[in-house]
This record gives sequence, C-alpha cells and structure tokens, in this order.
Amino acid sequence: MSLVSTRLLQPGHRPLSPGSRAGLGAAIVLLAIVSAVEAADGRPAHYLALLAAVPFLAAALASWLVVLGVGVAATLIGVGFALVEPKMSLVTSVNVVAVALATGLAVAVAWVRQRQAERIVELTKLASVAQQAVLRPLGPQVGTLAVAGRYISSTATAEIGGDLYEAIDTPYGVRMIIGDVRGKGLDAVRLASIVLGSYRHVAYERADLRAVVADLDRAVARNVGDEDFVTAALVEERGGTLTIVNCGHPPPLLLRRGAVIPLEPPAPAPPLGFMPVVRPRVERLEPGDRLLLFTDGLGEARRDGEFFPTADRAWRLLGHGTVADGLASLETALVEWVHGRLDDDIALVLMEYVGARTGAAAAVPSWEVGAAES
Repeated sequence: MSLVSTRLLQPGHRPLSPGSRAGLGAAIVLLAIVSAVEAADGRPAHYLALLAAVPFLAAALASWLVVLGVGVAATLIGVGFALVEPKMSLVTSVNVVAVALATGLAVAVAWVRQRQAERIVELTKLASVAQQAVLRPLGPQVGTLAVAGRYISSTATAEIGGDLYEAIDTPYGVRMIIGDVRGKGLDAVRLASIVLGSYRHVAYERADLRAVVADLDRAVARNVGDEDFVTAALVEERGGTLTIVNCGHPPPLLLRRGAVIPLEPPAPAPPLGFMPVVRPRVERLEPGDRLLLFTDGLGEARRDGEFFPTADRAWRLLGHGTVADGLASLETALVEWVHGRLDDDIALVLMEYVGARTGAAAAVPSWEVGAAES
C-alpha cells in the first residue's frame, strides 16, 4: 500500500487533488481493515470479496489513475492471500477474479466521472471568459463618478446570464445602463451582448438619452421574438445633473444623507422591444450622493415568503467605505438572507458623485444639448 502511494506521488508529478487524496485515503483504510480481518480469520480466505469495494470507494472521489493503483493493490493482496492457502479453492479464485474485474469497472467509472468534472470546469472557465467579454469590469472611477459593478449568479456552474450593465464616459457625460433580458440560458446571454454592443456605440453618438433608447429598442426588436423584451434603466450624469430614463425596470435608489429615495419615472414605459416612449427624470446631485442600480433579482430575493428589505437596509449596507465595499456588504447580507439560494441572477451597480470637475460647464440635460449648442 505504501508503494502505491509513493508511485502516485512521485517527484515531478502534479500533486493529488483534494478529492483524489480523500478517495485514496478511504480506499487504503478499507484495504487495511479487510486485510487485517482476513489475516486474523485464518485459512481458508473468507473475506476476499470485500476487496472489490476498495476500487469503487476510490472511484467516488479519486482520479482514474488513483483508482487503478488501489485496485491493483487490492488484487495483489487478494492473490497473496490465495497463494498462502494449502490448496486454493474455487471460491477463492472467483473472489480474486472478481476483485480484478471490479478494478476495471471502477477505473471506467472514475474515468467517466473525471471527464464530466473536467468538462464542467471548462464550461465554467468559458462562462467566466464570456462574462469578462460581455460585462467588462467597472470603475473604480468613470468621469466624476466612483463606480463599482457586481454580478451575482443564482447557480454555481454559470457566472453570467441575461442581466447586463455598463458605465462609460462620453462627450455627453457619464452614461450608465442596467438591464435584464427576459428568459435565461444562451439566448438571454446573446441578447444581453447585443444590447451592450449597441449601447457602447450609440451612447457616444446620441446627445439625447431618448434617442439612445430608440436605437436600443430597434436593436432588441430585430433580434427577439414577439414575447421577448429587455427591461432597462439608463442614467446620465452631466455636471452634477442626473438624468434617468426607465424602460420597465426597477427604479434606482438614491442614497443621500442617510435617506433612501426611489427614483420613480415620471410616467411608466414598456421595456425595450415594445417601442417605449420615455419621460426623463432629472435630479440635482450633491457630493457624496450614491445611486444603486439593480435588476429585479434583488427585489425578488426572499426567504420564507419575506422579501429582502433593500430600501430599509440600503443605507447601512451601501453608505460606508468605497462603492466596492458597499456592494460587497450588500451581497453578503443578501446571500445570508436567502441562505445561499437565489432564484434569479442579480446585477448591481453603485456609483458615488464626488463633485463636478473644476471649470466644468453648466449642467445641461442630455435632451437639451443640441438646443444649447445651436
């Protein structure tokens, strides 16, 4: 048994994974117990068939190479007990052959399980790459704003879904978007990437946020079915003036001097894909103001039928440290509230207004830029 362990851990080879170490340890313990019981029982051998469980025990956790090693060790031990019998019985021979066959089956099981685990790891890596390509890291500073973004996945194997966000510094001020694609899976990811790609282009080209909404609406309509849509909230900060247009999305929360203010739109508008006609809401920002943008996964997070009290706890969780610290606190409190079980993905963006640039032009809402310049 020590020879098997030594060969599996030879210098120059990769160290065993925690699962392989656990499987190897459990198999060795079982092998030692069966061997000790068989040795104490005397002749003829009665317990050799139990050695067939050794490779299967290892196969539950260890790699196929480890399973092969412990299976060969179990077979050799069985052969050793068989050879010391004065006259090898048919039952003993069959038991030794059964251990060898069990080793082969256990190796096959471990190989299949290992391939599936490697595939899951590869898919997780691909999801991480897709997330970095679609949802680029935000901040820590975009224009005059301190900005942080966070994506909380509802599943352990997928890191990205249909939620989206972006923050960019444009000639018309800092512009942000947060959105949520109806549905899940690859189609949702594809539509989220289309919306973000379009936004990253038109946000630099359109002076009016309503024109940005119209362009995004056409992009969504060209790529979805009759019942698909994207809720979205678009935010622009220009010289301390905050402009928000909302297309069927949860209203952002303004955190100011300990108060939490939902920035409801002046009039409701349907999501992107349904030709929304939006009315902007305008707020004058104060230094130190923070704005939380979020998707409806946050509003739907609940335990025992009780929803997470976002508005009640927002200031205590988000009003301290940096904006990244605030989002980390919110995520920790949220995961604790739902006991680690979320029903939907959540995208979060937190920004803080630190004050206008020195010598900045007077604040002009985005839809008045053209008129002011003419």
